[in-house]
Amino acid sequence: MDLLKQFSTSEIFAQIVGFLLLLFLLRAFAWKKLLKLLDDRRERIASEFKKIEATQAEIAKLRAEYDKKLSDIDETSRTKIQEAMARAKQLAEEVRESSQHQARKILEKAEESIGIELAKAKEELKNKVIDLTINTTEKIIKEKLTEEKDRKLVSEFIEEIDKA
Repeated sequence: MDLLKQFSTSEIFAQIVGFLLLLFLLRAFAWKKLLKLLDDRRERIASEFKKIEATQAEIAKLRAEYDKKLSDIDETSRTKIQEAMARAKQLAEEVRESSQHQARKILEKAEESIGIELAKAKEELKNKVIDLTINTTEKIIKEKLTEEKDRKLVSEFIEEIDKA
């Protein structure tokens, strides 16, 4: 209350009139400009928010495209890996079949070679048996045969056949 005693009524009245006059002048000359500045600022802020939202939407769109491309790349790589594995299996099967075919050919040639060698051996054995028979027959004809000599000749013949 001491504060009110220090001011006089005329001073307070002058202060009120000055304030109202200032308020009237501000309203007449500056109020519209201040409101316009505030409106402009509000619009700038709103447009900045719209730009931010548009940028965020663009970022979200780009991220979705990036994710889609990444998933497409993953799918493509999986597909290519599966194709490569299928091709590798196919090549392995072809190599296996080729190896089996070559092995069969080698076995057939070996069997054929063994057959030829066996035929040669049989022919050679046959020729040796014929030669031995002829030699033994010659010996038998040259000598007079007795039972003991017959056994000895047959025994020698069998031993020669065993050797052959």
